[in-house]
Amino acid sequence: MYTQNVGAHAENLARAYLERHGLVFVTRNFTCRYGEVDLIMLDGRLIVFVEVRYRQRQDYGGALESVDFRKQQKLIRTATFYLQEQRQSDCFARIDVVAMSDLPQAPDTHPQIQWIRSAVEIT
Repeated sequence: MYTQNVGAHAENLARAYLERHGLVFVTRNFTCRYGEVDLIMLDGRLIVFVEVRYRQRQDYGGALESVDFRKQQKLIRTATFYLQEQRQSDCFARIDVVAMSDLPQAPDTHPQIQWIRSAVEIT
């Protein structure tokens, strides 16, 4: 249960961060047989699939390093499925990664966030 709470908290912080930077929320935790995308947002007319990663410790690499080749392939397949399902396969889209290493405990503090636009290329 703790991991789910931390994950949901990280997604909420990422969503707020992206909204402050002009993106518009569409949905969260889109799941299909290929995998899951944490957030789907709009950047103008561009559909943005967002993978949110949080790592409390750096023992096995940081949050960005955890988006390995296998995870990238799942994100690509899931994003492609979403676009086909929504009949938007001809739309422009990208996959971003929002990585966090420190989640704030106080409500008025902000986490250390790295936002990598187009981190994974949709082919």
